[in-house]
Amino acid sequence: MQRWPVLLFLAWVCLLFFAGIGLFMSGFLLTRIELASSSSCSDPLLPPPWQRQSLPPGSCWAPRRFSKAVLVIIDALRFEFARFNPAKASPLPYENKLSFLHHLATSQPRHARLYRFRADPPTATMQRIKGLTTGSLPTFIDVGSNFATYAIQEDNLLAQLVQNGRRVVFMGDDTWEGLFPEKFFRSYFFPSFNVKDLHTVDDGILQHLYPTVDSGEWDMLIAHFLGVDHCGHKHGPDHPEMAKKLTQMNEMLRSLVDHLGNDTLLLVAGDHGMTETGDHGGESEKEVNAALFVYSRTPLFGTGPPEEPEAIPQVNLVPTVALLLGVPIPYSNIGEVMAELFSGDGDTVSAALQQLSVYHINAKQVDRFLQSYSLVAQDLPAEQLQRLQELFSGAVEEHAQLLDQVQGATLVPPELQSRLGSLISRFQLYLREARAVCTQSWARFNSLRMVGGCTLIAASCLLCYMAAELAASSDSFYHSCLLYPLLWGLVVAVVLGLAHVLTQEGLDLLLVSSCAAAASQLGFFWHWWGQHRKRAFLVGSQPPLANIGIRQRLRAWLGLAFPMGILLFRCGAMFSDSFVVFEARVAPFLLASLVMLLVGKLHWDGRLTVPEGPKQQVLGFSSYRREMWYLLCLVAMLLVCVRLSGFFHQCREEIPQCRPSLFLSPLASLRNTRAKNLFYLLCVALLAGLVYAVRSWLRHYGNLNSSDPLVLFVRWGFPLVVLCIACYWAVVSSADDSLGKLQELVQVAVVAFPWAVYGLASMGLLLLLCNPMTVFAKDTRELAGSIVTPYLGVPSSEVDFLHVIPQIYKRMQESQKSRLERGSCKATIAAYGLGSVYSAALVIALTLLAFLLMLLHSERLSLAFLLLFLEAFVLLHIHTHARGLAGDAEPFSVPWYAVISWLLAASQFFYSTGHQPIFPAIHWNAAFVGFHLDHSTNLLPAVLVGANTFASHILFAVGCPLLLLWPFVCEMPSSQKKKPKKEPQEELQEVEEHMMEMRLRESPEKFSTALLQLGLKYLFVLGAQLLACVCAAMILRRHLMVWKVFAPKFLFESLGFVVSSICLLLGISLVMRVDCAVSTWFSRLQLR
Repeated sequence: MQRWPVLLFLAWVCLLFFAGIGLFMSGFLLTRIELASSSSCSDPLLPPPWQRQSLPPGSCWAPRRFSKAVLVIIDALRFEFARFNPAKASPLPYENKLSFLHHLATSQPRHARLYRFRADPPTATMQRIKGLTTGSLPTFIDVGSNFATYAIQEDNLLAQLVQNGRRVVFMGDDTWEGLFPEKFFRSYFFPSFNVKDLHTVDDGILQHLYPTVDSGEWDMLIAHFLGVDHCGHKHGPDHPEMAKKLTQMNEMLRSLVDHLGNDTLLLVAGDHGMTETGDHGGESEKEVNAALFVYSRTPLFGTGPPEEPEAIPQVNLVPTVALLLGVPIPYSNIGEVMAELFSGDGDTVSAALQQLSVYHINAKQVDRFLQSYSLVAQDLPAEQLQRLQELFSGAVEEHAQLLDQVQGATLVPPELQSRLGSLISRFQLYLREARAVCTQSWARFNSLRMVGGCTLIAASCLLCYMAAELAASSDSFYHSCLLYPLLWGLVVAVVLGLAHVLTQEGLDLLLVSSCAAAASQLGFFWHWWGQHRKRAFLVGSQPPLANIGIRQRLRAWLGLAFPMGILLFRCGAMFSDSFVVFEARVAPFLLASLVMLLVGKLHWDGRLTVPEGPKQQVLGFSSYRREMWYLLCLVAMLLVCVRLSGFFHQCREEIPQCRPSLFLSPLASLRNTRAKNLFYLLCVALLAGLVYAVRSWLRHYGNLNSSDPLVLFVRWGFPLVVLCIACYWAVVSSADDSLGKLQELVQVAVVAFPWAVYGLASMGLLLLLCNPMTVFAKDTRELAGSIVTPYLGVPSSEVDFLHVIPQIYKRMQESQKSRLERGSCKATIAAYGLGSVYSAALVIALTLLAFLLMLLHSERLSLAFLLLFLEAFVLLHIHTHARGLAGDAEPFSVPWYAVISWLLAASQFFYSTGHQPIFPAIHWNAAFVGFHLDHSTNLLPAVLVGANTFASHILFAVGCPLLLLWPFVCEMPSSQKKKPKKEPQEELQEVEEHMMEMRLRESPEKFSTALLQLGLKYLFVLGAQLLACVCAAMILRRHLMVWKVFAPKFLFESLGFVVSSICLLLGISLVMRVDCAVSTWFSRLQLR
């Protein structure tokens, strides 16, 4: 068996896909260009009146109104959390808890005001911090670095404060440490990633907040509380813990106001909102609708508050705070100043003139930025820039004229107020249109790279299809189709590398790898064309087969058209935002449709009808009819599994009538103790049932008879893993406050039990890799009429004999045959479990992986994993019996319908384990299963969250070789009735007909080719789905829903492809490791 060439070829194909994904992503998800320029006090941006008079000391661009400011960021403070509605008699846990804000706004209406604070998506914390400090718009791809932050190089509010000698003190979320290194006069950072920890950050802030405020050694104080956000992630907003946390924030604000001076501005803001499940990251109304509260002991506003709070973009905070504190506005700001905060105590005219001054400064700063940015990048449309320039020039010119008229006292008050209001509106129009142009244009695309990546992926799909057909027909396949293409790619990579060295330019590794991948693909297609011409010449020299009937051709065409039609429909659905939104229903429907089409095709081919002849009279039906009913029962079971899996769905905000499944929430969220206990017992029972089913299957085929370490681990280690998981579920499902003095012990148990599961599962996988054989060989001198050795236990029926069918390799059979010919009836060697040795290793590996993945999900999703295993088992049996009914003459080839149905099931259970291809649906809690404190690296939490997200991809990809192995495993006698005694020769011949998986070793070349073809077909279907997502994202890149639907779908599909391809290689590697162990076992047996 050629092991390494198969793995190398599949790994090479995967790298081709990876290169295409990377190239497309570099063209599709580009960040905007960040300018290195910075604002300063000497910039000529002052309006006409202040060009002839000096500013007060400590002020830049405009007279400062406050010498100090306190910015309190309550993470995930949705607007509904801050709004107070006294008419509500029974408020929800998150309503009417911040009563102190309402008290300030009503008792001091000119000192305090509440705003709707509109966040720009993506609503991840790091992106919102960038927006709140730079006044610019973070791009979509920045969400990927939310937990791998890097320092902000762009001009920002903190840099301006430090540059102008102000002292900035920070306390709270340690995300700020990576964004603003060495910018703080004093700082108190606390770990932020553990979303289960509600109190560490908040309590740490409260410990330092009031002493710091009282000390006065600060000019800007930032306190970033995380308890509300973490409470939302852990419990959701509609939970008593949220009421406690908001009440704590209310008392904090009440105490903080008492410590503030008259020259201090207080800002209470939420960086984003949260959904009804407590998540964020997307652009739903509840995620972008945060709250902002402004307060000062001195009057801020010239008029009272409006009836309905005004909605302002978050970027508007940056120019407002900068001018209020007397520092320059950051260079790249595109926000609009909140002019009502600059009204002062004067009359209406003087307030309007003051507002015009700050609008003028703001507009000049934005105009300067747009001019500088347009010189560096070409992504802002020239015609829109021209229109903006006309708006700005007209407003500035009119402002200068108006000021001259004011100084000359040529305008009467009514006319002056009208002119002032009109001019303010013109500045507002300019600033808002400038922001809109930037928002629309900062999705910068590199069309050449996108087309190149799309072409690489399409060529890789074509390569998979051609290689799958060529592998079985070419004797020198690996030499011509692997070695030569790799050499082509290596030569191109070396040439490009030398060119970069000679030209002394920066080496773009992504571009070099993409060119090397394209060259290797060309090498493959070149050699394929040569092989194709040779085969065409040989076929042309032979007489054509003219006797192939139309019906046979139609059957062959339908055999490929049905599964490919389903795949084509699924790929076409990627271009519709509605289908992507409802894909949780589309994937199960396509799976059920494909299976029903398979049954229909069997009926079309006449495989389900009773054959004519005397067999019709035997018991009224034939074996065909029995097989048909069995197949229909399997189909019915599959439909039931598909229907039940829909109970574990997650909702998207595009479907407002949808309600998320109750099974997604952890048991700790249940308030009914009896219901919680019943669900807990059900989950543990299902987990134990899965272990019992796996052990029964292994015992059924004789793979639990030996005393090898792996078999002993399956016997005793599996129950121990179940016990650890059950104990962990029991601990985490208990309420935080219900255990009293045992709380410290619970904290240890929450970490210890997951680590026990990690350790046991790792031990099992290590044993599986070291010795994957689950075969028991025995020397015997007992009288035996055949090479089948009975089960060693007490048999209850003849069925037990079939449960332990000994499978012997051909050499052993020939030896037995010679003994029988000499009249000897004594068997020499009996092997238990040899006929299912490959499948047994895969089943054990899948069970161990399932333990780990179930641990990373909430308790009640164990029901979904049980359905996953049951549906996979049913699909394997449908595939086996469909092939048996169809009379497939190619047992070493897995049909396309089996591969496509397997991948459709993987997509189905991606949704049925509570996931959606959107960022708010990511289960961040998985990063802390077994970890109490924050992680020291981002790699481990990324692996845990990735394993949770792509659990179904992992299980189905590792189990993919079962599609090839299962028909051999199920190679059992069709009837278990007693048969008349046969001659030894006939008995040996019957045993040879049921060699199960040992048939694969009779033709090792066919075995390795079959594994290669299966891997290529799997990659082809995965690649076709990926190609559809790539094309949809590229073609619809200006679509209204591109960043909400198509871009997240592309990212999740790309990550799913990477995970699936790696796990596919691991699954095939495990089969080859078992084959190597079987070869070693036979060589040792031969020496006996």
